[in-house]
Amino acid sequence: MPPPKPATIIDVAREAGVSIKTVSRVLNQEPGVHTETREQVLKVVADLKYRPKQSARSLAGGRSFLIGLLYYDPSAAFVGGVQQGATLRCREAGYHLVVESLHNDAPDLPMQVDRMVSALRPDGMILTPPLCDNPQVLSALRDSQTPCVLISPAADNPDHPSVRMDDIHAAEEITNLLISLGHTRIAIIKGAKEQVASKRRYQGYLAALKSHRIALDKDLVVQGDFTFDTGVEAAYQLLSRRQRPTAVFASNDEMALGVLAAAQRLGLAVPGDLSIAGFDDTPAAARVWPPLTTVRQPMDDMARAAVDLLVGAPRDAGAATEAAPIHRVLPHELIVRDSTAALGAKNTARPKRA
Repeated sequence: MPPPKPATIIDVAREAGVSIKTVSRVLNQEPGVHTETREQVLKVVADLKYRPKQSARSLAGGRSFLIGLLYYDPSAAFVGGVQQGATLRCREAGYHLVVESLHNDAPDLPMQVDRMVSALRPDGMILTPPLCDNPQVLSALRDSQTPCVLISPAADNPDHPSVRMDDIHAAEEITNLLISLGHTRIAIIKGAKEQVASKRRYQGYLAALKSHRIALDKDLVVQGDFTFDTGVEAAYQLLSRRQRPTAVFASNDEMALGVLAAAQRLGLAVPGDLSIAGFDDTPAAARVWPPLTTVRQPMDDMARAAVDLLVGAPRDAGAATEAAPIHRVLPHELIVRDSTAALGAKNTARPKRA
């Protein structure tokens, strides 16, 4: 017996009792279809195991069903979190995610963006820091009429939707936690200079000190670059001082892990001799010993929201619209673990010197 022929869109329309156009609109997730009709069509699609060809969907809907994710970030954990969230949401929405790394200072950056858009013809782009604030990237996408969503931009852009969290409030909150534990000599390791998140987290740190009338000690402020190695280097600078800090707030988890490694090499007990806090809540933060106190940045949720904003964008990217771009601020969460403790607390897990 020959294998049964695969179901067609005509079969779906006949079984659902609707027009072919309605089936197409449901499959392309277009608005204007009644909820009961949409559910009926999707049920028939599942029952018949109908699989529309991507090429046919593209021709019928004027979309490529591709979304691009552009990044330039030394922190693999942040990029990985965003990529995972965007990939899963794209899959749920029937799209594919294309991930590309671009150097923020490349001399031919606009040309690279233009070549990418010409080759892929994506339905939209997701931009992460610092590319989301690069005027050359934004100009190239605007010239190609490619919609884009900005993740954690320096400011709300009047021309593009964005998704972010409140870095200032989150950094103030975690610094307040350290102060509530009795720490006043709290060091901070700042992130990459070109990223606005670094400045915002430093602002939050300063705000917490000011609200508790703790004078800023510039010797406790060290520049990092969001990488493990700069966390180690900064920790050695801070912990070699005559008056060591009793707590360190690193502007991301990778640098916090570097501080933890340096402290253990120096034979310091964490958190007995030194409390350490990070930012992001990457998978490694919960797996090291002691596990890190940190801020959970909603990377997955931000990426999903960015995809939703693009999937719902007008098909004619150049069409004028009276609606202002949407700017979403998603909630963060303070995660308290064993790397922080009250000042002077005893710690029996003192490591041996290497």
